[in-house]
Amino acid sequence: MAGLEVRDVTIEFGGLIALQGLTFDVAENEIVALIGPNGAGKTTAFNVITGFLSPTHGRVVYNGKNIVGLSAHQIASKGLIRTFQKTNVFSSVSVFEGIMIGRHSRTKSGFLNIFFNTKAVQLEEQNNKEEVEGILQFVGLSHRKHELARSLPSGEQRLLEIGVALAAEPKLLLLDEPATGMNPSEKDRILRLIRAIQSRGITILLVEHDMSLVMGISDRIVVLNYGKKIADGKPEMIQRNQEVAEAYLGSES
Repeated sequence: MAGLEVRDVTIEFGGLIALQGLTFDVAENEIVALIGPNGAGKTTAFNVITGFLSPTHGRVVYNGKNIVGLSAHQIASKGLIRTFQKTNVFSSVSVFEGIMIGRHSRTKSGFLNIFFNTKAVQLEEQNNKEEVEGILQFVGLSHRKHELARSLPSGEQRLLEIGVALAAEPKLLLLDEPATGMNPSEKDRILRLIRAIQSRGITILLVEHDMSLVMGISDRIVVLNYGKKIADGKPEMIQRNQEVAEAYLGSES
């Protein structure tokens, strides 16, 4: 069963077609990579799926319901949570506080309860703190929890961004270039983390330029070029696809 269905999505910017008839599925608990040369339309596709852009034509269906027209906040509340290419995760707060901010998106206490700091609010806050501690341990940042987010090296800032996303309890996690700027050991760490996230029952759609990571982590790969899908299949099939090889010829990917 497909948790996410992208159907015939087209988006135009002043006559420029950024996506043309894009169709693909992401099944529940699957890891799918969306790849392609620079300018292929990958981030545009992410923006459409998560409500930051509205398509000119087509549908995005999640768990059987069309989510086109919903706000980014409404889509996130359904469990579609994303990270971004540029890391700027609450840079002026501590690592612990950054993840706590992500956790507060799931706060259930009403205004009056919060205002009067009721027992229910105190209990929820304690539960949130325990969840944050668990997330810090899961992403490997417990030793950094009191440090400012901006003081972390870029690889650990990526881990923090994933931690913030996990705090919002994603059902489908969209990772936009999670390995950017990482050295080989950090890439191995992020690969193991992504697999661990999948083992928790979370579906993953990622955009990534590092082909060794993509081939090592993906159940399936969707390839874009100039806004069109040119291939969709298992990693070994994508590696043998001549059209994919030609699309990447001369690219840095």
